[in-house]
Amino acid sequence: MKNINLKSAFKSLVLPAVLVVFCTTFSSCVEHLDAGTTTDTSNQESTGDIFDSALDLTGKKIGYCTPSLNAPYYQALLQSIKSTTEKNGMIFLSADGQDDITKQIAAVEDLITKGVDALLLNPKDPDALVGITNIATKAGIPVFIIDSSIDDSANVVTTIQSNNLANGELAGEWLAKEMRNKEMNIALLSGNAGNPVGRTRKQGLLQGITEEQLRTQGKIDLNIKTQAYTEWSYAGGLKAMEDILVAHPDVNVVITESDVCVLGAIKAIAQAGKTDDILIVAGADGQKEAIKYIMESDFYGCTAMNSPVQIGINSVKYAMEYMNGKRDFPKKSFTVPLLITKENAAQYYNPNALF
Repeated sequence: MKNINLKSAFKSLVLPAVLVVFCTTFSSCVEHLDAGTTTDTSNQESTGDIFDSALDLTGKKIGYCTPSLNAPYYQALLQSIKSTTEKNGMIFLSADGQDDITKQIAAVEDLITKGVDALLLNPKDPDALVGITNIATKAGIPVFIIDSSIDDSANVVTTIQSNNLANGELAGEWLAKEMRNKEMNIALLSGNAGNPVGRTRKQGLLQGITEEQLRTQGKIDLNIKTQAYTEWSYAGGLKAMEDILVAHPDVNVVITESDVCVLGAIKAIAQAGKTDDILIVAGADGQKEAIKYIMESDFYGCTAMNSPVQIGINSVKYAMEYMNGKRDFPKKSFTVPLLITKENAAQYYNPNALF
């Protein structure tokens, strides 16, 4: 590891970045479907996959920094990384950003000082984590962005995500086919303003709807009555849906960037007696509660797989490949897109999963 003045670098590069709130551009990228990725274990708890390594990586340190642990997705992602790291004889170190940008920056700084050999980072904010990411790289630590995104000015090896655009397109296409010529009064439940992953999922949903309508009807009928932000939480989804049902009682379709955005909203829909009147479509995540609704009801139409287990496995695999000398990583690596409907939901439902 190179010697650098960490405190000085932290002050000069990181603190100004804290003032930046959200990235407003989503850069083009080299899309790559990882041929080695399957979805057979996409919603199962990971016991850790073993990968071939030409070098003895025993004792190497893999550091992971999560934006928070206040959601099942983050817990499942951490467990997948931990189990895969330890199964391959390496040491797992973790740090929790506690849903606070400043705390996440400090958490990454702590992992750097502990001398991790690879850093897996799930940024809370795509701009504010650039400074500390570049500090890690200058210290000789390869950085892998997982699940979320970071600004192009960050020097990272690759970004590992589910294919948010393709998943959204699959869900939007399903909705257009399901509704056919029926009028759609749509409410859109988003995560938070400016989030690049949420924006890509939304883009996919809208593209899927409009492309299928053009293909089958020769026209676009996209009546979005409102958009509301949920802060990626059950409580946020509940409050947003309560307000929507008051302001727009004619809503009959809810599309959402994530299962978690709408799972809380279901309570408001049920309390209003509208579970027979509203169809829900999610562009991600394949959360077990959502899959259960899809299996057992008709109001939750579909969701798309964003597997924390598979992303965790892939991220450790790529870190090991880097330590073995590989450098030709694509800018972004995606897991295979997958739509979950009533026809295949049972295959992906695991009641014992964290997520």
